[in-house]
Amino acid sequence: MNEITITIDGKAVQTQEGEFILNAARANGIFIPAICYLTRCSPTLACRICLVEADGKQVYACNSKAKEGMNVVTSTSTIEQEKRAIMEVYDVNHPLECGVCDQSGECELQNYTLELAVDSQSYCIADTFKPAQDWGLIKYDPALCIMCERCITVCKDMIGDGALSTVARGSDAIDPAFKESMPKDAYAMWNKLNKSLIAPNAGDTLDCTNCGECTSVCPVGALVSTDYQYSANAWEHEQIPATCTHCSAGCQISYDIKHTSIADPEDKIYRVKNEWNYVSLCGAGRYGYDFQNSNVTKDAGQFDAAIAAFKKADTIRFTSTITNEEAMILQRLKEKFGYRLINEEARVFKAFLNAYSAISGQSLYSGNLKEVHDSDFVVSIGSALKTDNPNARFAMNNALSMNKGAGLYFHPINDPVINDMSKNVTQFNHAAMMEEAALYLMLDLFGDKAAMPSDVVSYLATFHSTKTVTIEETVDEKVTETVVKKVLNEETGLEEDVNEEVTKTVKKKVSKEVEVDDNRLYDLLNAPAGFADTLIKYLAKKEKFALMVGPDLYSHPNAVNCARLVALIEKYTAFNVTMIPNLSNTLGAALICDLDAAGGSYTIGYNAAGNFTLSALGNGDLDMPALNQQEGTLTSIDKRVNPTNVAVGFGGYTLNDIANALGFNEALTVNYTKQLPVSSGFKAVEFDTLPNYYTNAGEEVRGYLLAVSSVSVNGDESVTRFNESSAMGEGIVYLANPVLHFTPFTAKAHQLKGTGGLYASAAFMSANGVKDGDRVRVKTAQGEIVVNVIADGKIDGEIPYLPTFDTQINSGALFDGYRFATVSIQKA
Repeated sequence: MNEITITIDGKAVQTQEGEFILNAARANGIFIPAICYLTRCSPTLACRICLVEADGKQVYACNSKAKEGMNVVTSTSTIEQEKRAIMEVYDVNHPLECGVCDQSGECELQNYTLELAVDSQSYCIADTFKPAQDWGLIKYDPALCIMCERCITVCKDMIGDGALSTVARGSDAIDPAFKESMPKDAYAMWNKLNKSLIAPNAGDTLDCTNCGECTSVCPVGALVSTDYQYSANAWEHEQIPATCTHCSAGCQISYDIKHTSIADPEDKIYRVKNEWNYVSLCGAGRYGYDFQNSNVTKDAGQFDAAIAAFKKADTIRFTSTITNEEAMILQRLKEKFGYRLINEEARVFKAFLNAYSAISGQSLYSGNLKEVHDSDFVVSIGSALKTDNPNARFAMNNALSMNKGAGLYFHPINDPVINDMSKNVTQFNHAAMMEEAALYLMLDLFGDKAAMPSDVVSYLATFHSTKTVTIEETVDEKVTETVVKKVLNEETGLEEDVNEEVTKTVKKKVSKEVEVDDNRLYDLLNAPAGFADTLIKYLAKKEKFALMVGPDLYSHPNAVNCARLVALIEKYTAFNVTMIPNLSNTLGAALICDLDAAGGSYTIGYNAAGNFTLSALGNGDLDMPALNQQEGTLTSIDKRVNPTNVAVGFGGYTLNDIANALGFNEALTVNYTKQLPVSSGFKAVEFDTLPNYYTNAGEEVRGYLLAVSSVSVNGDESVTRFNESSAMGEGIVYLANPVLHFTPFTAKAHQLKGTGGLYASAAFMSANGVKDGDRVRVKTAQGEIVVNVIADGKIDGEIPYLPTFDTQINSGALFDGYRFATVSIQKA
């Protein structure tokens, strides 16, 4: 887009051509009221309060686009009359329960009523009874609902669930006299408000992925967290800026804390909030906040035992649910004492990055989730997108819905949530182990074959052949017919019948044999029928291309080849590549630590199994603080080093205490922030200098971006051919987590507590004669476990999955690295 200059209330404003006037004003600190509009979603014109004058014409700022030289006036006498009337209408019959309403103190209805000085009421109508509704994690009070439709909009345009819509309210009609006496926009808004309510599309229940974003965007108290309702007042909270620690998205959040009770002065997290105009949260981020290690005190005996264990150990095993600073401490311990550092998911991710860099010549991938949001053609390969990184799914959905986009989704498990995002998304439910075929297809469909390595082009040619097919087509055919025509005989004065030949064109269907390209990669990937024609439609007028690749590739038996193929895609196609790290700080751990493939004889486990265990879950030999009890940084999927802060206190020891006892000397863990390796892209900056906010223009001002450096390459761009016969057939199981879970820390949160099992679709349960709650024995070549069957309505097909969030199951022991395994499942 081109940068242009417009004038708003006499102030020259730079913005992008085609940007909405409202966004241009906000980015430049100019206030225009708006209740229904969400920055990253489509305008609904539900509230109409964003009225402005543009070049002398009254328009809505939320859906009127800026043009070069445009003159905008935000306030005239007519506009002010409309805005006041609109706010009076919003206040009609709105319950006067501000004293107990959960939104009071941050309610936009309160704010705008005061802003527009509404101190009297000109309108009235009989109210209707609207009982409150319980939707599980969410409560809906239709009496408080002002029908701004933000919840519907964010659910559709951002999240992709499309779980809400409007239904008839069943109220009395507005007195027709008001149509003549009140401003027209206020009347139109009232008419809609009076007729409608919000309701789940599934009937009385909310059928969605439970992100709770609808409660976040609600401007009043109509949609609230069930757990938070009537538990605190907004103005009582201290807001702690932080970063969500559950997945690699690294979403900005704030922990809302206050004392637990009159009798208990200890801080408690009451809820999590997000800057919903700029970042959306999944349900784990919103509801899984209280995973802290509570009621811990320092036990000198346990600490001495830990130091003795470190002196005995030769290995430290850890997960990526740690800060960059803790990872730096572990690396320093390795450098000083020679420990082996074991973190398998970070190690394979690091190896994948290195193999990618050998061809790309860059230390890190090119893309990020913002670029996915801004794309109009998005492809996902090797990730259960919905649960591996929900914000990656949100980005893909936003691209499809807001940019008139299209997408391809490659994964063995059919995901109805992906299907429901758009009619312009195609799923390839290929066999496990066929991820390489998907990457080769990307090169085949989108690669510059004139520039690509010749051996790759030659290999791709082997998948193509021509075949003769019979098609039906409609052709024009001239047909001559004899018709009888009445002609006047001038001699007799009578009409006579005369035969006349008439030629006309008719449509006729004919069969025709044609030769077409037959791409065997489509068959290997189970492409839907007619995909070649579908792709032509998808690609029309597409300009920005994004590819997301995920953890199925990092642990793939041919991961190095997959990584090299990804680099070729990035180099020889128009796609920007974004890699989805497995856990909250997988990328950070991979960049900071020199990781080993095998351990030794005595292991320290940090939130992992070991001979001596340090645990923030409260189940080890020495308690450690959870990530909501620490200062530090986390490295996100966007290659951004984000700060997080202490939400609630911790009374025990930290990893830094152990390091100091072993000969280091840093007063605070965050003293290691400035020591993070510059050679890996980090910056030598103090923790306390790191910002954590968004500007009104939506610019992310959080921490800093990793520096992407050039990597020397030797010109070798060779890749290996994949084994077509390696496709895994029926009887396989997947290693993944259900919606709302990532690690044992989400399972610890009080709203998300639960046990795992074998998650299965209705199709799997029907085919295998099992039902929800049945006990089954799950056996692979690596071992066996007995678990309950858990019905999952958010997957289709016959591949079940086992979770990692439940430590009692130890699902990972059934897999040999790769996320799919051949399995036998029988009733126990």
